[in-house]
Amino acid sequence: MDRELLDLVQASFPVVQRPFLELAKKLGLSEEEVIELYKKLKNEGIIRQTSAIFDTKSLGYDSSLVAFKAKDIEKAAEVVNAHPGVSHNYERDHDFNLWFTIAVPPGSKLGLQKTVEILAQESGVKEYILLPTKKMFKIKVHLDTTGKRAKKEHVEHRKKIKMPLEPYHFKLISMLQEDIKPVKEPFKAIVESFKTDYQWLEQEVQKLQDAGYMRRFATILRHRKAGFNANAMVVWDVDESKASEIGQKVAQFSAVSHCYLRPTYPNWPYSLFSMIHGKSKEEVEEVVQEIAKEIEPKEYRYLYSMREFKKERIKYFSPEFHAWEERYAG
Repeated sequence: MDRELLDLVQASFPVVQRPFLELAKKLGLSEEEVIELYKKLKNEGIIRQTSAIFDTKSLGYDSSLVAFKAKDIEKAAEVVNAHPGVSHNYERDHDFNLWFTIAVPPGSKLGLQKTVEILAQESGVKEYILLPTKKMFKIKVHLDTTGKRAKKEHVEHRKKIKMPLEPYHFKLISMLQEDIKPVKEPFKAIVESFKTDYQWLEQEVQKLQDAGYMRRFATILRHRKAGFNANAMVVWDVDESKASEIGQKVAQFSAVSHCYLRPTYPNWPYSLFSMIHGKSKEEVEEVVQEIAKEIEPKEYRYLYSMREFKKERIKYFSPEFHAWEERYAG
């Protein structure tokens, strides 16, 4: 039941009045049993967070993956982690040893490039590369906790419905970013704050998803605690003219959670990035070998995560962004 619940909530956590009751019906348990099971998984550190997952670009943020060649990696990680737009920061086994994702808000005084320059200067880093997304093929972390998923899956790309964000949306987005509590009505505070009902909340969440601002409301796990001990960023040097077709093929593998096309540099020939998760290095490498046979890259390499310095969701529209920029922009 642990595995079944984790599989359900990773795919989607219901934003309804009694979400644990909805999950209980699917699992053949009582609402109380599911709440207790969720609490246990949370206390054991397997469940990291359950909240809305928003699309950075759709919300107007400029973002990029960045690789630093850091001599003092602990110092560099501390400097980088202090930026509120850094969601992931890892040490990886390469000369470019510090890899992080960063986003700057709409209307940023500094902009992305200048922000990264400041972080490099403060970290004592002389060499780095900016790797913004040119094309996204897949972004969905869903670890196979049940062992029932097929090796390949269909990757859905929904058409977005145009919808401008109204002032009340920013408050709603802020509240949906908070980790839920394992209680019968975890969304009660939102409904009461807006003086509305659960039907309104469900409709608004669906609108945010239809417009592409929100990808889904779901649970994120701590990979290692969940038994997925290997996590590799695998980068591929592929024929640029076939990159889109190849990216779509790689994204179909269920062990792949992220798949992007990014720019290349003289010191970095790899344009296709994929995140692959497995219970062991052998499992990850088996998937990689299958992918390699199918796409026939010029070259590829593994970038295993050695240490996790930061992994948390960005708090969009937080005053922390303004405070950080004021220290440098004046």
